[in-house]
Amino acid sequence: MSRHRAPLALAALLGLAGVMHFRKPEFFDPLVPEQLPGGPRRWTHVSGVAELAVAAAVAVPATRRTGGLAAAALFVAVFPGNLKMARDWRTRSTAERAVAYGRLPLQVPLVLWALKVRRSATAGGVRES
Repeated sequence: MSRHRAPLALAALLGLAGVMHFRKPEFFDPLVPEQLPGGPRRWTHVSGVAELAVAAAVAVPATRRTGGLAAAALFVAVFPGNLKMARDWRTRSTAERAVAYGRLPLQVPLVLWALKVRRSATAGGVRES
């Protein structure tokens, strides 16, 4: 993917994920670890807002460097939810288990992609003040 398309593709992915937290919160609620205070819906909405904010930061060249770092941090922050999904779905169908287990290693390329977007913002002459 080109240096110019990668940030917009990442922003689109994050934006879609953020929107889905509001359109289909019932999918995300069970992924919220029980140890977090407050109800799962609250955390579903907070993570959706975070994804939308990070998507906007990645999409705008002036904030892309910070947005890339925030995206990497966000992908790390949601990993416990992916672990919970894998644990909770271990008795489901083979296809559902594949989805749940497949999300775990997917976090690594997502973090690397976000960091690459951050580096390309710096290398491309886009600097935040």
